[in-house]
This record gives sequence, structure tokens and C-alpha cells, in this order.
Amino acid sequence: MRFVIRRLLLFVVALFGISVVVFAALRILPGDVASIMAGINAPASRVAQLREQLGLNRPLIAQYFDWMGALVTGDFGTSILTGRSVTSLIGARASITFPLIILGLLIAMAIGLPLGCAAVLARSPRVRAAFHVLAIIGGSVPALWGGLLLILLFGKGVGVVGILPSQGFPLDGWEQPGSAIVSLILPALTVGIIVGASLMRYTRAALGDLASSGYIDMARSCGMTRTQAVLNVGLRLAMPQLVSVIGLTFASMITGVMVIENLFALPGIGNGLVTDVGNRDLIAVQSELFLLAAFFLGIGLIVDVLHRILDPRLKNAGSVAEVNA
Repeated sequence: MRFVIRRLLLFVVALFGISVVVFAALRILPGDVASIMAGINAPASRVAQLREQLGLNRPLIAQYFDWMGALVTGDFGTSILTGRSVTSLIGARASITFPLIILGLLIAMAIGLPLGCAAVLARSPRVRAAFHVLAIIGGSVPALWGGLLLILLFGKGVGVVGILPSQGFPLDGWEQPGSAIVSLILPALTVGIIVGASLMRYTRAALGDLASSGYIDMARSCGMTRTQAVLNVGLRLAMPQLVSVIGLTFASMITGVMVIENLFALPGIGNGLVTDVGNRDLIAVQSELFLLAAFFLGIGLIVDVLHRILDPRLKNAGSVAEVNA
């Protein structure tokens, strides 16, 4: 409990620091949303009137505390340009981005974990070298190039085997679940293959260190084969590291899918954030960036707690430290 409380306090402090950085950074950027809304040839009086209506002429400290007070109550504000609630905008975009990330992560785990284990269990130097080259090639492919290659192979209307849609998302959204899932297959494959190559390297490194350890030798002396020892004992011992890697990978994919969403014309969080930044919609941008940072920190908090639960050495170290204190 003490560990969790300390992490929660750090989480709150980090959120406060991020809110200050996000708010200040957006105010430093050039451009004026009132001028954009008024138009190019608008008179100065119209621009001044809009600044008054939007509260942009108030002191920055007052604007910051107004924003933070609204966040505490769950009000993320109203988009300056569209007039829609930022909460509804983020909810609509998240319903596309998060399924894409989850599907991509599942594909990455289905690729990375088995291939990483196979790379450790392979006895032939040539086979191990082939796995090594495969991981390097998969991890070094740019997401944009990989997505274009998949479109040229499987995109409906343009691909060699045109069986999957390569652009857009159903207008009815998840009211048509079949069409929605199909429209996410190519983007998820793009993400999953690239992330899976990195996960394969982490799995091979984590298991490779344990494959020659005393834990595996003890398991083999109890009658297990090498394969059984690595998969049953080594994989369990490597689980804390893999959980950390998978959790942080899931968090980082939030920003990593921005290119994918633009390439496949998906109206997700990344695509919407780029649009809002271009339109200087300060209220929407600062709320979106704050929520993304909060999500990233939240995943880090969960990973820390899971790592402590899964690794008995950390629990024992904490108990010893408390006894000594």
C-alpha cells in the first residue's frame, strides 16, 4: 500500500507538471485563434470582440486555473471552432484509436512472443541468425512504408490481392461491427508487424539470459526437456520484464498510430489532434494532450504495480526495507 500511495502521489505531481507545460507551450506557439475564426480580412474590432468572448484577453494564470477547475469536474471544455464538447470529440475518436491499438498489440504479441521463444530454442546458428535478421528488418521498417506496402498488396481496388478496405471508417461506426473491424485490419497489421518485431527482440533477450541460468539447469535436472524448461520456467521468470515492455509499448502506441491514422484516413485521436493543432483550437488541443499524457502515466503506474506483484524479489526487497526502517 505504501508503494502504491507513493506512486499515486508521483502520478498527481507529474500530471500537474504536464498541465503547466501543455498550457504554456500552446500559448507560446505563433498564431491567434481569434484571427483564424474572424477571417483574413476581418477588422481589428471583430478580432478583439472574439478574444473577449473566448476569454483570451484574460491573464494567463486565470485562464489556466479556469481550465484546471473544469478538468477536475470532468468538463474538458468546448471546441472553439466547432462548438462541440471536447469530451464527445475525444470519445468518438477514442472509439477508433483504442480498438486499433488493442488489435495491433494482440497481433504484435501473436508474432513477437512465439518467434522470440523459437529464436531462443533454436539450436542451429543459421536459424538463430535468420531470426535475428528478421527482427532487425521488421523493427526498422517505417510505419508509413509498411502501411503503403500492405495497401499495395491487400488494399481493395489498388492491391494485388484487393480484399481489405484501405481508407476510412464506416459512417455508422461500431453500429456495423463487422465493417468496423474489417476497416481496422490493415492498420492493425501495419502496427502489429512493426511492434511485433521489437517484442520479438525483447522476448529473445529476456529468455536468452535465463536459458543458460541455474533456474533452467535445475528444471532440467527435475526431468524437463530444454524446451519445457524454457517455456514453463524461463517464460514465467521473464514475465515481469515482458509485462513492463508490453505495457509501455501499449502506451507509446497512442502517439505511434498518428501516422497510421493519417495514412488510412481513420478519424482517430492522432488524426484529430493534428487537425486541431492546424486549426489552433487551443481548448481541444490542450485537453487532448493532457488526456494522452494522463493515459501514458496511468499505464506506467499500472505496469509498476504489476511488476512489483509479479517479481517476488521486489516485494521481498520492499519488506526488508520496511523492517529495517
